[in-house]
Amino acid sequence: MSDIPRDGLADRFWETKKLDQMNKAEWEAVCDGCGKCCLNKLEDEDSGEVALTRVACRLLDNETCLCTQYPIRHQFVPECIVLTPKTLEDNMYWLPRTCGYRLLSEGRGLYDWHPLIAGNSTAIHEAGVTMQGRTVPEFEVDEDDWEDHIIEEPT
Repeated sequence: MSDIPRDGLADRFWETKKLDQMNKAEWEAVCDGCGKCCLNKLEDEDSGEVALTRVACRLLDNETCLCTQYPIRHQFVPECIVLTPKTLEDNMYWLPRTCGYRLLSEGRGLYDWHPLIAGNSTAIHEAGVTMQGRTVPEFEVDEDDWEDHIIEEPT
């Protein structure tokens, strides 16, 4: 995927539509392209706390922070979660704090660097919010060593 298509959408649609009212193009455009959801996470079985690691899904492009095989990702990563209005609530606990889906679901606005606000997909990288240049591919790190790669979530 070279970029998330955002052309031809109604101006500021996310302010007038609930997530479950959005069409597929609007839904996809809410993704800010940070790459954080494609990081492998560790969940504490006792507390339920989720820690991000810099260990990325093998399909994540470290520079664009987008999935290299987005339309067919389940052929390579069957466990990849598809976020929809119906699955959002069950997955909210691990979504990044800056995630557009999470922000809108919580009744909050999008950040100025979000591509829908900034009008481009580079502002988010310039703001330092993405994982651009910060990941290691999962095939380079043994799963037993993921704890060594826990990171604080960039905000």
